[in-house]
Formats: sequence, C-alpha cells, structure tokens
Amino acid sequence: MSDNKLIQVIDLKKDFYVGEITVHALRGINLEIEEGEFVAIMGTSGSGKSTMLNILGCLDRPTTGDYILDGINVKDLGKNDLASLRNSKLGFVFQSYNLLPRTSALENVELPLYYNNKVRAKERRERAVAALEAVGLADRMHHMPNQLSGGQQQRVAIARSLVNDPRVILADEATGNLDTRTSYEIMALFQELNEKGKTIIFVTHESDIARFMKRNIVFRDGHIVKENMVTDRFNAKKMLEALPVNQDEL
Repeated sequence: MSDNKLIQVIDLKKDFYVGEITVHALRGINLEIEEGEFVAIMGTSGSGKSTMLNILGCLDRPTTGDYILDGINVKDLGKNDLASLRNSKLGFVFQSYNLLPRTSALENVELPLYYNNKVRAKERRERAVAALEAVGLADRMHHMPNQLSGGQQQRVAIARSLVNDPRVILADEATGNLDTRTSYEIMALFQELNEKGKTIIFVTHESDIARFMKRNIVFRDGHIVKENMVTDRFNAKKMLEALPVNQDEL
C-alpha cells in the first residue's frame, strides 16, 4: 500500500454479549483502504460485514484494536468528537433510503448540513441543489419521497451522502430493494462518483453487484477469508445500454 491510506484497521475485534454467551463478531481484522478505492465488503448473514460497516461508520466501537480514519484514531474520541468526525468525513447510503417522508428531496439532502454550524442557510441550499444536480435529480428537488420511484429515492439518499463532501461513502446493500435496471443506474452513478475520486465502501451479499467495484473483500465468521482485485469488472453504463427497453417505463 502507498501513503494514500485513508482507512487503517489493525487487529480489530468486536464481541457482543448475549446473556452469558460471548459472540465474536470480528476476530482480529487487518485492513487498509486507500483514497479513491471502490471496495466491496462481502459475506453471508452473520459473517461480520455489517458489524465492520458499523465500526467503519463510527456507529459502533471495536472491543479491541485500532481504527484509524484519515489519520485519526477513532478510539481516542469522545462521543461529541465521534459524531463530528462521522458528519464531516463520512456519507451513508442505506438499502431502505432512510428519507424523511414529509420532507422534500431538497430538504432531505440539506439535513446533514444542519449539524455543521459553519454552513449558513444560503450555502446549505446551494450545496443541496448541487448534490441533487450531480445525481440527475434537478427536476425532482421539490418532490416528496412518496412522489419518487425507488431509484429516485436512492439518488436522493446518495445526494444526501455527498452534500458534506465526505472522504468516504459507506453504502449498505444500496441496491437491495431495486430492480435490475434501477440497480444498474445506481451502480453507474457510484462508478461515476468513484471516477471523480470519491472513496466508496459498498457492503453487499450479491457477487454480481460486487463485480462493479475494483476490490472485493470477503468476510466469513468474523475473519477476512479472501481479498482480490476485480479483473473482469462490470461497466454499469454499458450494461444499462444493453438492457432491452421496457415499454411500460415512462
């Protein structure tokens, strides 16, 4: 690895306690992710991949070991500093979109900026508009989530993840609720963001989705069991063009 290490995970372990039983969710993980990478974290249910994502997202802390994000050792931070780091360095995209239902697309995208006291209302609005334009939703910014398709809602969620210009985007099964065409559209957007330099970590249990990424890391029983660069990588834009046109789609 070069000096562009954005994430370093060193001998990281995570235990959960269920009554008198100890569950070893992560058993000594060592991992490095460079700036500009597009990485899939894979594995079946119970493999540890979701626990890993929660720790990478500063939503949970390891039991032992170190997680260094952009030069900052996360275990040294108090609750407020951790929340500040999460808001400034990380963007999240979830399978279920997690949009506020009675709030427009634009207001949903503005939301992370409310926690940034350096950003005034005018700039907040400008940045949210720019993020929605970047994901191709300039004409939908005043729509409510229930007026948007699943793919459009996920684009709003991606715009929201971008609005703070984070160092890393963490996506959790971000195509899990989408049909094939819409999944390809979302993957094309992620590939485009990555080409522009954005670091993306994408959790998935689907091996075909993982082939849109550049590197695959496979978890099993709390260990990394396989790690490889993707040699036969899918191009989402080309695959989208090759799909037959559905006449029912508007």
